[in-house]
Amino acid sequence: MSARRLLRRVAFTAFLAAILAFALFPLYFAFVTSVTPSGELFRPALFPPRWTAEHYRGVLAGLFLRSVVNSAIVSAAVVALTLMLALGAAYALARIRFRGRAAVLFGVLAISMFPQIAVLSGMFELISSLGLYNNLLALSFSYLIFTLPFTVWVLTTFMRDLPIEIEEAAIVDGATPWVIITKVFLPLMWPAMVTTGLLAFIGAWNEFLFALTFTSSNTTRTVPVAIALLSGASQYETPWGIIMAASVIVTVPLIVLVLIFQRKIVSGLTAGGVKG
Repeated sequence: MSARRLLRRVAFTAFLAAILAFALFPLYFAFVTSVTPSGELFRPALFPPRWTAEHYRGVLAGLFLRSVVNSAIVSAAVVALTLMLALGAAYALARIRFRGRAAVLFGVLAISMFPQIAVLSGMFELISSLGLYNNLLALSFSYLIFTLPFTVWVLTTFMRDLPIEIEEAAIVDGATPWVIITKVFLPLMWPAMVTTGLLAFIGAWNEFLFALTFTSSNTTRTVPVAIALLSGASQYETPWGIIMAASVIVTVPLIVLVLIFQRKIVSGLTAGGVKG
């Protein structure tokens, strides 16, 4: 190996290491803060001189676990509803020819461009009129505003790249559109569905504005709101250790999901990039 090639490889490796360190340092800092005793939080150190679990015990002793369960329920419901609705919409937009199909697709995408604050008042009136205020169903349905458009767009693009001969063979065999979607397309679309489903889960898990507006009790709050309210638990000082412990607890499930489905995520993100 030549010296120039070795130098390029070392420089590239150092560049990747710098990016990785920059991306992981906030999580590492949160973990270090969560295991540092309260009296030593403001002493700069990459490694805590003493380790403690007092902050995790403080988080788990309250109603925070209830908020974690609420977030898990809402996020799972959002993923299920998003994928179910987006799969049917993607089939109609990708395989069925009708007038205004392109306009509908661009309209779906345009919906995702509106900021949440722009539709907050209208959503609040709708949630209140349906009697869903302070209910997890309100969050499950309102989150579809930002998860469904992106999922429909991605699945439509993915479904367009599937060979039309597969669908034609199923039609010749007498398959109905529902059978084509569930028995023919669904097994081929798992990579794209896992990718969009995970992104929808992360979006619902981290959502704050709707969760803060549409819930008002500790029994229905989700983790972003619960963490925000931790900062007001004391009027004299902010419990940074407890906040960081809570942040670590809610980040771990997302990391585990990404590690479990990483191969499907890569397949879904690169699908359709090369046509043979």
